[in-house]
Amino acid sequence: MELESSKVEKYLEITERALAKLRIMAPERSHSNKIAKDFLNMAESYYNDATHFFKEGNLVNAFACVNYAHGWLDAGARLGVFEVGEDDQLFTLME
Repeated sequence: MELESSKVEKYLEITERALAKLRIMAPERSHSNKIAKDFLNMAESYYNDATHFFKEGNLVNAFACVNYAHGWLDAGARLGVFEVGEDDQLFTLME
């Protein structure tokens, strides 16, 4: 089965919307804030890699990277270091 460009593009758009929506909710000087910033940095890095691979036509690596990116976002939402407005469409929440 071959990966379709439109499917990868759909997931890139979903992750882009998720990145735009979330806010770090942990206090600036807290350990949780450091975790949130690390999770966000990982998500943004993987998202940037995904868009790079997509532009290059490397759909397999683009798809893998966008899934890693969104995994970091979901982990931060579930952990409670990201405020996501209880959006269970863009994020996997605990309840």
